[in-house]
Amino acid sequence: GMGGPLQSCAVAARTLSVLWGVPLVSVNHCVAHIEMGRVACGADNPVALYVSGGNTQVLAYLDGRYRIFGETIDIAIGNCLDRFARAIKLSNDPSPGYNIEQLAKKGKKLVELPYVVKGMDVSFSGILTSVEKIVKEKMVDDETAAKVGVKEDQCTAADLCFSLQETLFAMLIEITERAMSQCGQDSVLIVGGVGCNKRLQGMMQLMVEARGGTLCAMDHRYCIDNGAMIAQAGIFAYQHGITTALEDSTVSQRFRTDQVDVVWREKGNQAVGPG
Repeated sequence: GMGGPLQSCAVAARTLSVLWGVPLVSVNHCVAHIEMGRVACGADNPVALYVSGGNTQVLAYLDGRYRIFGETIDIAIGNCLDRFARAIKLSNDPSPGYNIEQLAKKGKKLVELPYVVKGMDVSFSGILTSVEKIVKEKMVDDETAAKVGVKEDQCTAADLCFSLQETLFAMLIEITERAMSQCGQDSVLIVGGVGCNKRLQGMMQLMVEARGGTLCAMDHRYCIDNGAMIAQAGIFAYQHGITTALEDSTVSQRFRTDQVDVVWREKGNQAVGPG
């Protein structure tokens, strides 16, 4: 997460704890997303795809922790989409990702972009550089396209939105399917702000159905960051005796998902087999 908001919220939480005499409970942001999804969808033990502005991970539960099977090795998918939206001058209202999703529906041409899957990990920075270059050199605006058309070596903003989504989402589905195969799991849970993208959900649905499984997906109320998911994860931890001393209530931007002891889940209930 971003340092400023984390610090300011931590100060507020400490203040309320001292003022009201109530305990503090630290919460990992990614774990909160997953637990909200499990409750909202009734998903018992899925492979989780966590996609947001700051994170891209494929996870499954094993021995008391969420284990990371694959992740981005540079920027997160949401960051890639946000920066692309700025390059084509899309509005932030209501969000860059949503506006890309809507404009992609008008795309007619699949522009070839780098497809970078490295084992179980993905890379988005090179794709972003490539598409930004295309924006500068080959993209024509809507007015020009309407007047004189689009040449074979040119494309519109809609074409690029469509192409970028298809490429990025295909990469995510590939590594998610591999994780399902390795875990022997038949259900997938998508969480994080990018997870409410209907095209991503639709592509994932096709893959999961082909494997005879089920997809657990949510709308923006539960996918995007929200206070309820933090409170819920905190309650789960508190019910199992976990609290955070005031002097230990610092924040970390690099608090990885697999560092958290998920004490409220039974260790026997796991997505990853012993072999």
